Amino acid sequence: MKNFFQRNIRRIVLGVLGVTLIAGGLSACGHRGDHQWGANVTAEQYAEKRDKMVDRAASKLDLNAEQKKLLAAVGAKMFEQRKAMIGQTTDPRAEIKSLIAGPKLDTAKAQTLIMDKTTVLQTRSPETLAALAAFYDSLNATQQQKVRDLMDGRHGWFGRG
Repeated sequence: MKNFFQRNIRRIVLGVLGVTLIAGGLSACGHRGDHQWGANVTAEQYAEKRDKMVDRAASKLDLNAEQKKLLAAVGAKMFEQRKAMIGQTTDPRAEIKSLIAGPKLDTAKAQTLIMDKTTVLQTRSPETLAALAAFYDSLNATQQQKVRDLMDGRHGWFGRG
C-alpha cells in the first residue's frame, strides 16, 4: 500500500484538487441569491427597481424633473404591459410545461396561449409606445444623442460608463 501512494501521489493530489474545483465551481454557479425577479414581482419591488433605473438614467442623461417623471411613466406602462402579458398565472413556466405534459404537444392550448398574449400585446403596446415617445420627444438633441450612443454600445470601457 505504501508503494501505491508513493507512486501515485501526484495523481491523487491533482484528482482531489480537480474534484474540489469542480464542486466549488458548480456551487458558485448554482447560487442565485435572493433575486426573485419573476412573475411574482410585486408592484412595490418593481417601483423600487424602476426608481433606481430612473435615477441612473437621470445621472447619465442629465434629466430634469419633468423628464424623470416621463421616464417613470414609461416604466409604469411597461410594468402594466408585463403584468397583462403574464396574466393571472403565478407560474408562467407551469403553463408552458402543461403544454408538453402529455405524449403530444397540446396545440389547441398553445394556440390559445399565443392568441391571448398577442391580444394583450396589441392592446397595451400603443399606450407604452405613447409614453416612450413622450419621454424621448422631451429630450434635447444632446440627450437624444447620448441615448443613441448608449444604444450603439459606445458608452465606456467594458460597457460601464
